[in-house]
Amino acid sequence: MNGIYYPEMISPKCFKEALEYKPQPDDVFIDTYPKPGSNWMQNVALYIFLKGKALEEPLKSLQGAPFIEMLGMEGINSMSRPGAFKTHLPYSQLSYSPEAKYIFVARNPKDCCVSFFHHARDQPGFGFWDGEFDDFFELFITEVVYNGYFNHLLDWYPHCNDPNVFYTRFEDMKKDMTTHTQCSAEAL
Repeated sequence: MNGIYYPEMISPKCFKEALEYKPQPDDVFIDTYPKPGSNWMQNVALYIFLKGKALEEPLKSLQGAPFIEMLGMEGINSMSRPGAFKTHLPYSQLSYSPEAKYIFVARNPKDCCVSFFHHARDQPGFGFWDGEFDDFFELFITEVVYNGYFNHLLDWYPHCNDPNVFYTRFEDMKKDMTTHTQCSAEAL
């Protein structure tokens, strides 16, 4: 859709709604290519919004940081506020607002590819159950979903210093989580 490959487990209706969503001034988007630590950053953002309190129910994280391509307007409308949307949309396809905030997480492409390979083999929506790593690698660099890792990264990279974008890397979060949690809190 709109020239973007997306997993078959995502409904075209929800994907279209995510593409067409117009950000509100208090919206926060956590944008990543699949498997660079998006769930980790979702949890960091939620704990910041909750001021360090634990979630009453683990499934509440889906309401506090819904994956908008998967849940569409239902997820957007039911999101707890403050909250953050999770998305894998490339920058050029994301509805942008200078009043919204964006967190972009990158990861070493080798590690991201290996993680995504195992994820794709375990998830029926990718249709890659018996796939080999060499075949997946070729898809990863070109078009597996969201038009390939490098295209996604290059689409976001020119914006990493924009005033409403917080850019971080999985490896930096892993090395020094305290500093990156503080930086995430300041960005929110």
